Amino acid sequence: MKEPSLPFDHRPDPELGAALRAALEPGDPAAFVARVLARAEGRGGHATWEILARWARAGIAAAAAAALVAGFAVGRVMQSPTTLDDVMVASASAGANALLSSPRAPDASVVFTSLVERDR
Repeated sequence: MKEPSLPFDHRPDPELGAALRAALEPGDPAAFVARVLARAEGRGGHATWEILARWARAGIAAAAAAALVAGFAVGRVMQSPTTLDDVMVASASAGANALLSSPRAPDASVVFTSLVERDR
């Protein structure tokens, strides 16, 4: 069986209001401040630098480990050597093959002209 719903009353409840005021009213501000300061001193607080010093060794070790792993990963990627045969296969034109396999250096004006003509 369903319980009957209570009607909503928008007016303030005097008993609840008095209880909340008594619980939440600060009273004497000086006494409140004294209580807070006494509890703060009793906790034996640590200086900020002491807390940071405890984490420094672990932080440096973690940073060194991360740098080592990153260096290893980058080194593995960069170890794939490219041979001249790979370059020759990749360059499909005869001019590129002649440029790469020639015993003499090419004429700079010819190289420059081929670059300029290619961009047109």
